[in-house]
Amino acid sequence: MKKKNRRSCGIGGQAVLEGVMMKNKDRYAVSVRRPDGEIETDTEEFRGVWHDNGLRKLPFVRGVFNFVDSMVLGMRTLNWSVSFYEEEEATDGERQSLFRKIFGERADDVAMGITTAVSVVIAVAVFILLPYFISGFLSSYIRNVSLTVIIEGLIRILIFLLYVVGISAMKDIHRLYQYHGAEHKCINCIERGRPLTVRNVMRSSRLHRRCGTSFLLFVMFVSVILFFFIRVEHPGYRVLLRIALIPVIAGISYEIIRLAGNSDTVLVRILSAPGMWLQKLTTKEPDESMAEVAIASVEAVFDWKAYLKETFDYEVEESPAQTAEDDVRVPEENEGQAGKTAKAQKR
Repeated sequence: MKKKNRRSCGIGGQAVLEGVMMKNKDRYAVSVRRPDGEIETDTEEFRGVWHDNGLRKLPFVRGVFNFVDSMVLGMRTLNWSVSFYEEEEATDGERQSLFRKIFGERADDVAMGITTAVSVVIAVAVFILLPYFISGFLSSYIRNVSLTVIIEGLIRILIFLLYVVGISAMKDIHRLYQYHGAEHKCINCIERGRPLTVRNVMRSSRLHRRCGTSFLLFVMFVSVILFFFIRVEHPGYRVLLRIALIPVIAGISYEIIRLAGNSDTVLVRILSAPGMWLQKLTTKEPDESMAEVAIASVEAVFDWKAYLKETFDYEVEESPAQTAEDDVRVPEENEGQAGKTAKAQKR
């Protein structure tokens, strides 16, 4: 097997209720372990918001579109997975019928749009505005404006870390984080040149540089830098400025996370380290049944055998699970060595 520089396979995803969503270009698949134990996979096309807009390809602008797309698609796939487990009550059914009478066939899209909008408003209020107002109370004691801005940034990061730690302690979130780990393990398995088998997936790292957790942490750090250098005097304009800079922050953070997924320099490793550490909270080790669900989602939208052939010149047999040699040709990558390029021996 030939060795190539680190290159992202291009797929990404997220954990859903008892399952995993994987997206490759304009297609995505959601695989869920149903209550009867069977795996059900739904594959559809999702071209994103304003998919015909040429701005989607511009660096630092494309990140904004991708961020919105990930939120919309995330809500859609999460709702689909929940539908296998939710218990519909009569009152809920009546409300749903009324909602559908008002909006008709667009009811689901409207409901998803409202949920997404409310989520964005809450996130902006908690992670952007709340730290600003808290630091404002300290301004009467701290005369240095630069120091106040730095304290605001530290409060923002602290609130985010407390949020991550808080939800990580919830028992109901534990299984979701296990599926999150299964998602990362599948992608790491492929990008390290290993055939996508349960055994290989379980041996792969559950941490990945292109994780949404790392992206959000970059958002926190980038906001500190921008708010430090871009200032206005009027308090009302400061609030508006923080809201107006959110797309800029998202665009810069996206480019950083994109670079991290395609590069393995020392600088990239240093920048990625905090996010990788934080992923130890937002991902958990999955069991083999969860790995099976994640594999089903990947295979529904991505030809991993063609990827291994193109990237590593690695020929995969029709039934790699039957060949024990496939499981040992590529050395195991420890979580602390996530940046090392895979090495393997050509057949």
